[in-house]
Amino acid sequence: MGYTMSYGHPKEIMDEIASLTPPYAGISYRRLEKGGLRWPCPQKDHPGTPYLWAETFNTASGKGVFFPADYQPPAELPDKEYPFILTTGKDLYHLHTGSYTRNSVPLYNLSPEDVLEIHPSDADRLKVKNGEKIHVRSRRGSMKIHTKVTDRVPEGTVFTTLHSDEVAVNALTIDALDPMAKTPELKLCAVKLEKTA
Repeated sequence: MGYTMSYGHPKEIMDEIASLTPPYAGISYRRLEKGGLRWPCPQKDHPGTPYLWAETFNTASGKGVFFPADYQPPAELPDKEYPFILTTGKDLYHLHTGSYTRNSVPLYNLSPEDVLEIHPSDADRLKVKNGEKIHVRSRRGSMKIHTKVTDRVPEGTVFTTLHSDEVAVNALTIDALDPMAKTPELKLCAVKLEKTA
């Protein structure tokens, strides 16, 4: 961005942030070496703020502003051809695509691959065993993935994380936008499951 940087140590960066950002004014590299601090931390002797808006919100009235929203069904629901709902998310050990966390050997060992979680009754009906590789197909694409039979997901719903590039889960998802947030409706689409040959 054209900003000349000549920092000799991360301490100098934190000092600059603290000098320019009032909620960080009390945070220093030295203090962070002793443990974490949560903002706002406006003075050097401030202990940090465990959580925001404990008594009031940052509004003129001090009260939170809430907007009710009517339920809007997803753009794509299950049907006879694609009877399952696929939803995606993250696990405890990886961030988003895993581009950083999957390079960490301890984190990778805790969660080495994306798996498709499927309810035991759905697995029984499809004759799918735990750990078996399965085809997941949507109207947009398909992928192969190992299964994890678990009651963490309800019947009719399958779930997978999206941390690896070995499983292209977003090739299955839909590009419809949420009508209020205007964000992609990536987290839910209709799929069918087929045993691999």
